[in-house]
Amino acid sequence: MSCTIIVGGFFGDEGKGKIVAHLAYKDKPVIISRGGVGPNAGHTVQVGNQEFGVRMVPSGFVYKDAKLCIGSGVLVDPWVLEQEVERLHVKGRIFVDFRCGIITADHIARDKGSAHLAKKIGSTGSGCGPANSDRVMRLSPQAKDVPELAEYLLDVPKVIDAALKKEEVVLLEGTQGFGISLYYGTYPFVTSKDTSASQIAADNGVGPTRIDDVIVVFKAYPTRVGQGPFSTEMSFEKSDAMGIQEFGTVTHRKRRIGGWDGGMARYSAMINGCTVAAITGIDRVDKACFGVTEYGKLTKKAKNFIKTAEDDIGCPVSLISTGPELTQIIDIRGEYT
Repeated sequence: MSCTIIVGGFFGDEGKGKIVAHLAYKDKPVIISRGGVGPNAGHTVQVGNQEFGVRMVPSGFVYKDAKLCIGSGVLVDPWVLEQEVERLHVKGRIFVDFRCGIITADHIARDKGSAHLAKKIGSTGSGCGPANSDRVMRLSPQAKDVPELAEYLLDVPKVIDAALKKEEVVLLEGTQGFGISLYYGTYPFVTSKDTSASQIAADNGVGPTRIDDVIVVFKAYPTRVGQGPFSTEMSFEKSDAMGIQEFGTVTHRKRRIGGWDGGMARYSAMINGCTVAAITGIDRVDKACFGVTEYGKLTKKAKNFIKTAEDDIGCPVSLISTGPELTQIIDIRGEYT
């Protein structure tokens, strides 16, 4: 049995999509199932010259031998899902738990029309907050109530349980980041539910004793979209001068850039129960590391950064991303020294 959860350690946009895609090719899971909030989270996967932005379909879709699932804790926008299914050609292997909450046009209108959510909090406007609110009030429709989702419906926990009993590999993909968890983030500038590893397990109906590893993804230079505290934030002038410019996958808003936050990394690793850490953007610590695929070929500056990160996080950094493309990664799980 091997069940691994992948979550973000900072404010989201850590590069989880690439890490999940890499793990999919490397570990060959039979199921990749998504937890998290809903279509307010965007993940980007770059394969060769092709770049894919996804909001509903798991990032591991690039591995064609895996069944793709959306866990019962996730909100589903049927229109967004259908657009992605057609664009990514995943019909026949993507499934939705029949208990998923549904985002309606009313939810989106309420999200965009709320001055509190849209202006103060910096919501993506995708309807997730109002939909989760209605879900708590027991007013929201479920996936089983939507005819156009009938072909996708599945009991996701049962399918995952069957795979684990056969000792097959399952990946549980989280969304957003620790810093915007409803419970542990910078409240009220947070998303509409918890984003920690425990929540991702619950979203997919997987009990805590079935989890083997929790991979927490950290960015060498954390970023944040929208409002809220960001203790290591630098000016756009400084980040632009460093050649760091990023834009949100869903909102296309310019991301705020900050320096490494060891205290936040340590606390995030504790709450998430981190067993393996991933660092993305090491090529921004030292441009000479761009595209490197062997740990021994990293520069001293990069290795020193990783050592500091390990001391802060409290567990090995065994996945190191050296660029945006899928193959630009160092994977030393099981051979850490």
